Amino acid sequence: MPIYTCTCVQGSLPSDVKDRLAAEITSIHADINGVPPDYVNVVFAETPQENVYVGGRPGTPLLINGWARRGHPQVSTTRLALAIAEAASRTSGIPREHVMVVILDSAARSAVEAGRILPDPAQEAEWLAAGRS
Repeated sequence: MPIYTCTCVQGSLPSDVKDRLAAEITSIHADINGVPPDYVNVVFAETPQENVYVGGRPGTPLLINGWARRGHPQVSTTRLALAIAEAASRTSGIPREHVMVVILDSAARSAVEAGRILPDPAQEAEWLAAGRS
C-alpha cells in the first residue's frame, strides 16, 4: 500500500545499505501504521551527481518521499517521518542535515493495488479477506 521513493546520487548507497534501509522503512511503517510488511513498497531512484543540487549547489542528499492513505492520525505521520529520517541517516551514514523525508497522503480511493481500490485505514483486514475470496 504505501510507497517510498528514496532518491540519491548514483552510487552513494551500496546494495547492502539499500537492503538495510528498505528493511528499516518497511518495519517502521508497518509498526506505526499497522499494515502488513508485505504491502510496503520501497524504490531507490539514483540520479547522476551532475543532476543533484541543494541550495543551488551540487549536493548529495538522501530524499525520501512517502505516500500513505489519508486517515492516519497526524501525530503518527510525524512520528513516521522522524523515525524514517533517523533510520535513513543511521543506516546510510549520510548526516541527518542531508536527509529529507516527506510523507504525502491522499484518500485511499485514489489508489488501486492488486486491481482493487485501497481500503481506508483500519479497514485492511476486511480488504485482505475480500481479496482472498
